Amino acid sequence: MDTQLATEIPGVRARRSARALVVSALGPLTVCAGLVWGILQPYRITLLHPGGESFWWLAVQPPLLVVAVGLAFNFLLGPGLIADLEDAEHEGPP
Repeated sequence: MDTQLATEIPGVRARRSARALVVSALGPLTVCAGLVWGILQPYRITLLHPGGESFWWLAVQPPLLVVAVGLAFNFLLGPGLIADLEDAEHEGPP
């Protein structure tokens, strides 16, 4: 009787290189910088005190844009860059 109860355990993922760690940290660090900027200069975020301003004046504020860029980098650009770095590491030097 032949049963296949045991499965293979995938290998432990290799540690990322320093370049990949830096690239993966850029998005969260940018978001944190935008949040800190917004906390240190709350008058920059006019959502807190709109005062009859238009939508674009409320939505397009530097701290909010920094947070949006950090999120976009982290979810849209970062994974592709990290994959390219890991592929380049596996191929070796040219």
